[in-house]
Formats: sequence, structure tokens, C-alpha cells
Amino acid sequence: MQPARVRVFLTVRDTPDRLAPQPGWGRGPPAGDAAVLLVDPAHAFQEIEGFGGAFTEAAAVTLHEAAPEQQEEILRAYFDPVHGLGYTLCRTHMNSCDFSLGNYAHADVPGDLALEHFTIDRDRRDLVPMIQAAQRVAGTPLKLFASPWSPPAWMKTNGEMNHGGSLRPECREAWAGCYVKFIEAYEAEGIPIWGLTVQNEPAAVQRWDSCVYTAGEERDFVRDHLGPALHRAGRQDVKLMVWDHNRDLLYHRVKPIYDDPECSRFVWGAGFHWYGGDHFENVQRVHDAWPDKRLLFTEGCVEGGPHLGEWSVGERYGASLVNDLERWAVGWVDWNLLLDETGGPNHVGNLCGAPIHYDRNSRTIHYQSSYFYMGHFSRFVRPGARRVAVGNPRDDLLATAFRNPDGSVAVVAMNRTDASIALDVRIGDEEVCGALPPHAIVTLVSAGER
Repeated sequence: MQPARVRVFLTVRDTPDRLAPQPGWGRGPPAGDAAVLLVDPAHAFQEIEGFGGAFTEAAAVTLHEAAPEQQEEILRAYFDPVHGLGYTLCRTHMNSCDFSLGNYAHADVPGDLALEHFTIDRDRRDLVPMIQAAQRVAGTPLKLFASPWSPPAWMKTNGEMNHGGSLRPECREAWAGCYVKFIEAYEAEGIPIWGLTVQNEPAAVQRWDSCVYTAGEERDFVRDHLGPALHRAGRQDVKLMVWDHNRDLLYHRVKPIYDDPECSRFVWGAGFHWYGGDHFENVQRVHDAWPDKRLLFTEGCVEGGPHLGEWSVGERYGASLVNDLERWAVGWVDWNLLLDETGGPNHVGNLCGAPIHYDRNSRTIHYQSSYFYMGHFSRFVRPGARRVAVGNPRDDLLATAFRNPDGSVAVVAMNRTDASIALDVRIGDEEVCGALPPHAIVTLVSAGER
């Protein structure tokens, strides 16, 4: 029989199992060829902030097209701490992003350096109500961080929000003030802002909302304008993150920032994305060089449309989650929480996938494989958990483990191969054995301290 102190949950391709309890897993004897995962809670590493996704105008508009009971289902699927995924760490955009219905800015009056006309009225239509509803379901304020895709067009060298351009030097102080105004405006709506990133993808010139910073420009803006503005406003506890772009140049971009002590004192850590290759080793290198700085996965999605029903999408999520967390990431935040049947709306046609899609024609909700792979982490690895050591003898098996604040230990193992893998999982004095089917992910949770 399965030990009463260990619960097992399984998701498997080509079966109905989705985060399904597995009473068939139990005590040994293990199979002779079993891979032994040796979990060692005595050796603990980074503290986990949480898991979640992004509130975008596209997600909010799509949500509000669903029937009220469907809206409630989607929000509970993500934010209910017992029956949903228990999301706690999320992202949103300052000004518009590509997953908005069009370009807009909170400070859209040209020359308004005093920000007298700053307003979040556009966000109050759909975006703010969605975040408020999610907080109600979660039962607590979320850890929400905000990222700008572009300053207002009048603050930029190219005079538009799209196609790159950079921040005009004479607008740096006003743009820093916009972050403070944004925090204050959202707080007035009952939505605290936990963190900020300086700029989404600052090395990319996109056909949508974008703005280019060199590493030196980002350093100087944080050191001379944004960091001081947050401190003057009493917002020094807001977690300020740099880079917010791909892993490939993560080390290159943080080095001049972290090596400048006047800038570094304002910076909590770095955000990173997965586009352009895995490069997991760079996440580890940044931690090794600056162990006091945090690392957070801030965006990832599958590009090129909705990819409805594709199992590889979930496996891409799972592989990134394991590898990033094993290399000191303190959390993992997906991109859009919800999109429609086309993978939008997106004001430049940059259609993508999301863990949940709402088909406006059939009025049905589609749960993707990525939704369940995310759940194997977010439901069982809670904020304040510490990653712990796990010995894994096989290259074709991904595994990671965490000790939760209540003393429970969550072990996640993933099989991307076409063959079953026999597992023998040892957590302290508990030993649980079972078969991990092809293209499957499992979470084992030991009971917490009584």
C-alpha cells in the first residue's frame, strides 16, 4: 500500500490523468532497474517566491467575453489555493504591450514632464477588475510585478511606442516618476505592487511596443533616476529587477549593473525569459558570481499561435521549470493567463499559446498541457519553500525537490522519453516506488510536520 504520509499526483500524455492522485504507488520493493531519487531536506538552498502568469489586456478582455460562471471557473482554476493551481506571483504591464488592443500610455500628454495627466483609466476597463477578481479568489493580495514595454511615444527618440527607439535623456526623470505614479494608482485600487522590471526585453527592436537600453543605459537609469525616485517615494521595498530578457545574455547584462555599487544597491535581482535557446548554465553563473541577487523567470510562452492540444508545450514548460529552479531561480512566471482561440488578441498579430484558451465561437474553455505541468509545481511548492538537494542518477529524468514552510516535502520528476521509468523516491525515512510513464510528470508530497 501507498504510505499514508506521501501523496502522489500524475499527469500523463494519451491518458485522462491530469494532476490525478495515484493510490497505486507504494512502498517497495522497487523494481531492479529503478532510478533512485535521493531527496535530502537537510541541505536547503534558495527560498521560493511563487509561481504564476501575466495579467494582460488581452487576457482580461478575453475573460470578460466569457459567461460569468466561466469567468469564475477560469479564475478558480488558476488562483484557488485548494482546488486550483494556487498562483501567487504574477506580472502585468505598465502602458501597453503587444497583448493589448492597441498602443496606449498612462502619461499620454506630450510634454507633461510633471505627470499632471497621468491616469490608469484604460486599465480600469478590464485589467484592474481581472486582478481584483483574482485576488478575491486567492484570498490574499498577489505578489504582482509590473513591466513596461515602452515609455510614452513622446518620451522616445523615435516618437512612437513600437519599433524600438530609446528613452530621451531629458525624459528620464519623468519616466522614473511614472513607475511611482503607477504603484500609487494601483495601490489605490487595492492592488499592491510587489516588484518592477526596468524594461521588458531591452535588447529587442520589435514591431510592437519596445524600447532599447544598452547595459550601461539601464545601469545609469536605475542608479541616477529610477532607484532614487522609488526611495524618495518610500517605495524602497519594491523589488526592482533588471534585464527581463533572454538567458543568453543574462550574465553580460547584469555584470555592469551589479559591479556598480551605487546602482546595485537599488536592484533586488534579474528577470529572464526563455526565447532564443535554453542557456540554463547562464542562470547558474549569475548566481555563482552574485549569490545575494535573486533570479526570477519572468516570461515564457510558445510562439506562433495557440498550439491547442500539443503535449510538447507542457513538456517545454516542465523542463524549463526544473532547470531554472535547480539553478537558483526563486520563481517562475508564465506569460498570458488567458487567450482566445486564435492565440490573441494581439495588436500586431503576434499570436501565442497560453495554458488556458477561451474559444469565443463555441464558448468553451480549453486547458492545455502547460496548465497541468505548471500545476505540478505551483499547487505543491508554496511561497517560502526552500529547494533541497536531490540526487538523480539518470540523464533522461528531470527532478527537483522542495521543503515547504509546513514541513512537507514536494518532489517533482518528469519523463520526456518514449519509455517508462521505474522510480524509487526516498524522502527521509519514507520510500515510495512506482512507474513514471512515457511523457509524464509526477509530484510526490510527504506530510508536513504535525
